[in-house]
Amino acid sequence: MTASSVRLGHFEQLVLLAVLRLGDAAYASAILDEIDHATGKTASAGSMYVTLDRLEEKGFLRSRLADSTSERGGRPRRYVTVTAYGLRELRSSRAALLKLWRGLEGVLENS
Repeated sequence: MTASSVRLGHFEQLVLLAVLRLGDAAYASAILDEIDHATGKTASAGSMYVTLDRLEEKGFLRSRLADSTSERGGRPRRYVTVTAYGLRELRSSRAALLKLWRGLEGVLENS
């Protein structure tokens, strides 16, 4: 896939940014908490898992399973990191948004 054929949705951007903020501690529940803390918006665990899968399929994330623990009922935790491709797409998305925002400060402040 080329960067021009794949676009990031709003929630996908939030997830990638939260993963970057969390670094090595990025897993679904922590990502949800980070998004809630930063935006005040709560997302469902189901939407998080679907989005993580989709971002990994697109090549924006890479995941790894940690060792299973008894506190999690023997289930391993899935940690994620942003790939170089994901970083490029985030930068591209940010640049496009900044271009659209440029010059609108007065309009938005007076509304």
